[in-house]
Amino acid sequence: MPLLVPLLLVGLTTPPPRVATTGVPDRVRAYDAIYAVVRTKLGIPSFSRQTGLACNVCHTAFPMLTAFGRQFKLNAYTLTGLQTIGPTETTPSPLKINLIPPVSTMLQTSFTQTSKAQPGTQNGNVEFPQELSVFFGEAISPRLGTFIQITYDGAEGTLGVDNIDLRYANHAKVLSKRTIYGITVNNSPTVQDVWNSTPVWGFPFGSSGVAPTPSGSPLINEGLAQSVAGIGTYALWDDHLYGEVSVYRSSPQGGPHPPDATSTGIMKGVTPYWRLAYQRTFGTQYIELGTFGMASQLYPTGVTGPTDHFSDVGADLQYERHAGKNGAGTFVVHASYIDERQTLDASFGGGASANAKNTLNTVRADAAWLTPTRWGGSVGVFNTSGTADTLLYAPGAVTGNATGKPNSNGVIAELQFMPWINTRFSLQYVAYQKFNGGTSDYDGAGRSASANNTVYALVWLMF
Repeated sequence: MPLLVPLLLVGLTTPPPRVATTGVPDRVRAYDAIYAVVRTKLGIPSFSRQTGLACNVCHTAFPMLTAFGRQFKLNAYTLTGLQTIGPTETTPSPLKINLIPPVSTMLQTSFTQTSKAQPGTQNGNVEFPQELSVFFGEAISPRLGTFIQITYDGAEGTLGVDNIDLRYANHAKVLSKRTIYGITVNNSPTVQDVWNSTPVWGFPFGSSGVAPTPSGSPLINEGLAQSVAGIGTYALWDDHLYGEVSVYRSSPQGGPHPPDATSTGIMKGVTPYWRLAYQRTFGTQYIELGTFGMASQLYPTGVTGPTDHFSDVGADLQYERHAGKNGAGTFVVHASYIDERQTLDASFGGGASANAKNTLNTVRADAAWLTPTRWGGSVGVFNTSGTADTLLYAPGAVTGNATGKPNSNGVIAELQFMPWINTRFSLQYVAYQKFNGGTSDYDGAGRSASANNTVYALVWLMF
């Protein structure tokens, strides 16, 4: 199911405030200026209720995070402005529980129209809902916090676990510089990331669940989503340098437990994941440069025998600039590059691939302008290229590759309007110059790349 960030990540750059025994926040002076700015704004779900802060403290337009949002996530979602229930006895680190349940809801409904209907299907598809999610997001304790998403997918007709990120965070001095450090437990590589330039939280933030999509995609691009469990440690030093190391192990949803000869896509051992990033603010401008990657060995079927090895290395950039009166308008750029090297011992030996080794490369970039009146527009480009493999990328109506090449590229344009801070209307157009290795008759059944051009209208509500 598509992975979509909720309108929940709001916070501050300072550590979580102390809470008095009466349950009334004892805020440090640094909070006063922020509260003066946001107290007249609109308040919204779960984390917003927890902190008492408005969504736009942490979002330029959801789901894109501001510096406050990134800090709140790194601090394990623990900032609270709610009255809490605490213990009667005095303890070194008393637990306090929020009075308001940490529950929020997301509803997405959409309309999809492709340039040409898929054979034997009706065009102009309505999904109501496309997705319906419930979020459980809260500070569990002074240093532990949760982000849990359960989603009903309209196209699949199933209810299941979506994104999960559980965190512990603390602070220390390292080389006389303030450092945030923590532990994350999650179920998809890059779901823990705080930038919108990596796969899980990248553009487009909403997309059709029924329109055809290219067949070639690197494993790190949500290929392991919701089928793994990972644990890692991270640190942000001096508010500039971020580093993380995590390991993942297969944790399939459904199917045989433990995995057996009928299972597919099970890991051999663990998959290491790493992330490095450097960020800096220059007046009204912000830039992040980073790199990320992972190496995984998977059994195509079963849990014994040869494996396929995937090595992914990526680089990313995020740029923000505030403009207009009081900096209310925002210009944002995201870009990423992923290089995947595949050693297909199992697939090649079993006759599922024509090559023993393949490569796959993806480039994505997008730019968005967001106005103070909550109108906004985005334009993105994408390109996938790789080794031709006539067995791995075989012909087939609509989803096949007649040339055996995974090459696809195109443009995404989107217009959005947010009449209220928790309500988003967007109109998106996806135009393909190349799809699954070709422009005309790309699938061997007469379909052209432009036949998959898609008009997608989305209503996205958070409450």
